[in-house]
Parts: sequence; structure tokens; C-alpha cells
Amino acid sequence: MNNLLLLEDDPNLAKTLIKYLIVHDYEVDWAKNGEEAVDLSYANTYALYLLDINVPLLNGIDLLTALRQAEDYTPAIIISAQVDIASITKGFIAGADDYMKKPFDPEELLIRIRAKTDVLKESITVRDYLIDLVSEEIRYKGRIVSMGDVQKNIFIKLLKHYPNPVAKDALLECLEKPTDLALRVNMTKLKKNIKLDITSVRGVGYKII
Repeated sequence: MNNLLLLEDDPNLAKTLIKYLIVHDYEVDWAKNGEEAVDLSYANTYALYLLDINVPLLNGIDLLTALRQAEDYTPAIIISAQVDIASITKGFIAGADDYMKKPFDPEELLIRIRAKTDVLKESITVRDYLIDLVSEEIRYKGRIVSMGDVQKNIFIKLLKHYPNPVAKDALLECLEKPTDLALRVNMTKLKKNIKLDITSVRGVGYKII
């Protein structure tokens, strides 16, 4: 499935992106405002959302927040001219998987889209770690890594989103009894068991650096 939902109120940019993505085998539904995007998201299934922030009726952040609250975890990339840290933070808190700053190179956007939608991809490599996306087996320099289910699930989320941060709420979903303290404890244990650095991103969550 290569269907994308584009929320963008700039017709010139939207038409340019649609033509470019169609050439690369993606089908694109275009919403010019947030309300249109809501209707399209409920009526169709998409591989990924491309969401501008400043659009009429319902902005991209509020739309994404509503989708996540409705348990729609379709990958989402925010494309916005808002490049301040506060806006980027809000995007990731809302549940964005990536954030593209306007203006951007369409080729770079295509790379990021493919990273989130390539169903043929069977593994992800981050430094010396490799995760099999089918079996969810983790290897370090070829050797299988053993760890508890909670830490493993947290680590997999971090690896899948690298180098972007994972929202705290998404990480809390890995816990049987989700609390901030339990997440910090499991994160501390995970840091001791792996050969990668993990840092907290204030107001967002955690990421591998």
C-alpha cells in the first residue's frame, strides 16, 4: 500500500509534491484544510500522513493529536515552515515520526517517506545493532541480544525511530504498569545493557544519539 495523505494549503507546493510522488509510485490524496484531512483519514487507509501545521479549520498538530487519541498510529511526517524548537517539540509530542523544515528538497522527503513506508524492508541497522523487523530479533555484531520484553520493546521503538526521538507516551505503552518512574527505571536498565547512548529530549521523550 503506497497511499499517502497530504495536508497542505499551498496549492503550488501540493501540486509539485503530488507530481513528484506519483512518479515514484505513490498515490496521494490532497486535503487543503484540516477538516478535509479528518474526513479522508476516516474514509481511507494510508501508509503515511504528510501534515503541514498552519492550515485552515484544523491545524496539523491538532489533527495528529486527534488521530493518535483515536488510536490511529499511521506514520506521520510534519512539513512546516515553523522551525523553532517549541513547534518541533509540539510536533513530536503530538505523535509525529519525523519533521521536515520548509523549504526542503523533495528527494530528501522521498527518502524519509520510504524509510517509513517500505514494507519490503526486513531489517534496520543502527551502528552495530541489527533488528529483524519480522521476528523482532536484535543482534549486536552478529550475536543475538537477550533482554526482558519491556526493555526490548522500548529498544525496538528507539531503533525504528533513530535518529528521531520517540514520544514518552509511545514508550509508556511498552510498560505493563505505565508510570514515569517505571519508564525511567527501565530506561536506566536498558542503557546498561546496550552499547548505544540514549538521551532524554525535554518535553518529547528519548532518542538514540
